[in-house]
Amino acid sequence: MDVFWHEDCFTHDAGHGLWELPGDWPWLDVPEQHPENADRLRTMLNVLRRGPIASRLRWHVGRAATEDELATVHERGYLDALRAACAGPERVALEENTVVGPGSWPAILAAAGTTLAAMEAVLDGRATKAYAMVRPPGHHAQPGAADGYCMVNNIALAAASARRRGAARVAILDWDVHHGNGTQEAFLDDPDVLTISVHMRHGSWGGSHPQTGAPDELGARGRNANIELSLGAGDSAYLRAVDEVAAPLLRTFRPDVLLCASGFDASAFDPNGRHNVTAEGYRAIGRRVAGLADELTGGRLLLTQEGGYQRGYAAVCLHALVEGLLGITRPLLPDPIAYVPDDAVRNAAVTDADLAAVRAALAPHWPGVF
Repeated sequence: MDVFWHEDCFTHDAGHGLWELPGDWPWLDVPEQHPENADRLRTMLNVLRRGPIASRLRWHVGRAATEDELATVHERGYLDALRAACAGPERVALEENTVVGPGSWPAILAAAGTTLAAMEAVLDGRATKAYAMVRPPGHHAQPGAADGYCMVNNIALAAASARRRGAARVAILDWDVHHGNGTQEAFLDDPDVLTISVHMRHGSWGGSHPQTGAPDELGARGRNANIELSLGAGDSAYLRAVDEVAAPLLRTFRPDVLLCASGFDASAFDPNGRHNVTAEGYRAIGRRVAGLADELTGGRLLLTQEGGYQRGYAAVCLHALVEGLLGITRPLLPDPIAYVPDDAVRNAAVTDADLAAVRAALAPHWPGVF
């Protein structure tokens, strides 16, 4: 498996405050590092470099994207304003919790360009399964707006690149715990891009995130599938979402290339999510995704890093996911702390209802699939 990264991804610094909120809080003895920080990427990179999976990986340095490449998804006026906000000298909150400052622009370009480099390697046959280990994340960034720590939508740029380079149909599967609203917005009217987001039910969170992530946001010919899961959903709910909804859609759509927005904030220990996925759950997701890519696309698979804010456990989950992607069924790296119960096992009827609502919304656009 090929891993792409770039050291400029470390230069973005969203500062300190009250968790994700910037500013000074006089009653807070020790201001907290913004959850989307360089240490999370360092930890994830190092588990792949030092963990037992290391010998099975090939490493590549990415590149910076050009502004013309960013403009294939984003509005020019938005990009101009974003670049100006990153010019400093002070940090600027683009919306309540999405902060940029000096160093952010090189990181934004590196995250986008490294994802594009990984996509190009897959499309050119230099890689089959590629993982872009980048930050800042991207799946909340809309064509004209930043949102949820995301400024530029890395995976949407990769999908647009694949379409320009001859892929007739592109599919995006997103398992970050939060709705991939920016990716949805970028392709909502494009019937040749299938977007599937598996996420917790959180609805709209304000002006920067008007999309709800509900199953009725269907897009052109039902090509946008939102799989909302109730709080406490764990391995069983996520695997059912893949097996019972995502996989049938992908097999019917038959994409030329499969892209995945890979977040670990659905883990049982993540402070930004309320789901209970374990490392074993991510290992199983990896096996399923690799199998679908082999079956449908000749193995052409790209993953980009999205959320995951409990650094240590996110790294364990990443390692497990990569084990699954490589077909390793017996854990190479033990899970030292998983113990939170899977609420979707104890309350299976809740997941039944969640998935039934998704199938009911999609069924008119996908006859015979459900």
